[in-house]
Amino acid sequence: MVSSPHEAMHRIFQDHPGLFSRVSEVLGIDFAPPTSVTVLPTDLTEARPLERRVDTLLRLETEDDEPLLLAVEAQGKKDPDKPASWAYYASYLLTKYRLQPLLLVVCQDRATAEWAARPVSFGPPQWPLLTLRPLVAGPHNMPVLTDPAEVRKDLALATLSAITHVKHRDIGAILKAVTTVLRDTPHPIADPIVELIAQGLGKHPAAEMWRNLVAVDLSFYKSYISEEIRDEGREEGREEGRAEGEARRAAEDVLEVLDVRGIDVPTAVRERIVSCRDPETLRRWHRRAVIAPSAEQIFSDE
Repeated sequence: MVSSPHEAMHRIFQDHPGLFSRVSEVLGIDFAPPTSVTVLPTDLTEARPLERRVDTLLRLETEDDEPLLLAVEAQGKKDPDKPASWAYYASYLLTKYRLQPLLLVVCQDRATAEWAARPVSFGPPQWPLLTLRPLVAGPHNMPVLTDPAEVRKDLALATLSAITHVKHRDIGAILKAVTTVLRDTPHPIADPIVELIAQGLGKHPAAEMWRNLVAVDLSFYKSYISEEIRDEGREEGREEGRAEGEARRAAEDVLEVLDVRGIDVPTAVRERIVSCRDPETLRRWHRRAVIAPSAEQIFSDE
């Protein structure tokens, strides 16, 4: 299964471009809602062999203001080289499209978000040439939406909230609120949300919560990711069952060797053998059972 928080943090703006208006409102900055949005190519490569790609690039048009370019970057950790790249993006976009660029950085880590939000000046300290000031959305300023009524008002914002708050202590309640709303949400809207959140949670512990909620609360959905989540759960169950059966048979082999040799097996020893689930340990005990003078001796040196 594709599991990429990086993809989900910026792709949501492609799927729900109007989300930027809500995010800017949360950030306390006034941008008029776009009347139209165009997804633009993300390749910012120059003629020379130096490839630069912004994660998501949108052209936003409104009724009253000039169109602007919104570059969305998903940032997973601090990177001292990024500010220079972001400044390049801004300059390149202004030159290529002749529209004012804006950079939104989306983070899941508070320290990274606060780092990304700091203005960075380029040029000598006596006279800085330019200053980079990206907008930043992250766990430090995105709303924590645990009320289904609030989630229902804006599913896209709720999805971004879940992704950016992946480490929040209330992430379980956040995800539960989302699945509560998705139960009666039309499939064309709900299925991409299921996929985006699965991607956005990555390998964090919250991903397992989401798997369980999708499997139980959204069991009737048939999207690619939701089906994969359920299939993985079933496969994990089968693997656990196979491992359980192999361990049980290995324990029985150890006891059988001791029985054939006529060696008494105390209850405590028997319980220790049958409760062991480590294949290597059971193999070691099996070898020792062939020559050990007593049942307790198979545990020697342990």
